Amino acid sequence: MSRVVVLQQRRKNLLKYCNNIGCDALVVFEPENLFYMTGFWGEAVGILDKDGCTIISPELEMSRAKEDSINCHIVKSERGKGSIGMIARLLEGKKVCTDSDSYGIIETLKRSLPVVKSDTNPFYRAREVKDSNEIILLKKASSVLDKMYELCLGEIRVGKSEAELQTILMSYAMEQGMFATGYRSTLNPLIIASGTNSALPHAQVTNRKFKNGDMIVVDLTLRYKGYVSDATRTFGLGKISSTAKKVYEIVRQSQEAGLDAVKPNVSCKSVDDACRKIIDKKGYGKYFIHSTGHGIGLEVHELPNLGPSSKAILTKNMAVTVEPGIYLPTKFGVRIEDSVIVGNKVDVMHKFTKELIVI
Repeated sequence: MSRVVVLQQRRKNLLKYCNNIGCDALVVFEPENLFYMTGFWGEAVGILDKDGCTIISPELEMSRAKEDSINCHIVKSERGKGSIGMIARLLEGKKVCTDSDSYGIIETLKRSLPVVKSDTNPFYRAREVKDSNEIILLKKASSVLDKMYELCLGEIRVGKSEAELQTILMSYAMEQGMFATGYRSTLNPLIIASGTNSALPHAQVTNRKFKNGDMIVVDLTLRYKGYVSDATRTFGLGKISSTAKKVYEIVRQSQEAGLDAVKPNVSCKSVDDACRKIIDKKGYGKYFIHSTGHGIGLEVHELPNLGPSSKAILTKNMAVTVEPGIYLPTKFGVRIEDSVIVGNKVDVMHKFTKELIVI
């Protein structure tokens, strides 16, 4: 499908969700939404209404905006107040929905426009279901992560540190066109958690050196041409305990049950239930301390959420993760995660084995 056709369909969907909340136009500040709507990722503001798509760009981004965007009118403006004033002039008399939650921006727009709503729902709803171009990019990203797990097999050894492994993996990833997501809740591009650190679901990478008997959680979340794939494998090193082997097998069975539950028109809660039921039955329920999964796409975490309180329903071509885990405080943790495409038969985008590998 050509980029022109793809962008036309995306804009149609965006306006549908915009109209559903009583607005005429969308004003986009977040780079992910700007890229989704225009094809350009940069510092600019995007406007979409029934008359077409406009990018308000500072001069330093004008050339890229013209080159990368599809069927957009490019308008030059100063940063900050200059661009806000331009929005007001271009959308005079219109009811506007914006992805900005800045009090200053919203209040300034309200002085000139009849309705200004801060609401990300139209953007996330439009992005929930992936088009064929997005699925191709997600699968490419996932294939690179698989190769990185193959790399782990030769690099994980006693005496090597979490930080050293992260450096090796990121060097390879960047050679393949994969980059850190810039996820704001972590200081590191990856999660590499060994020994007691693996009991922390969002552990920071440290200089801890791998030891005989460690369980090592390797969570790879990287971006390829804008799109994020997310996977986790847990390795054993040397002589691991019988408890570690047992916990690993429980998590593996839980993840398999979750994957089997992923189908169009089923609730996200039912996928979480399928995973949680296995872990609860084995007596480790209180150690499964996060949701089963989340949507992926232009951000690490998108809609829908696959958790105990989720009301969302899966739809064909949504991209989600399935990632149950068990975390025993001060001991070790195990997580297994795949990114998948929802279909009549779930399309698991990662092919690297989920059988326990002890290095």
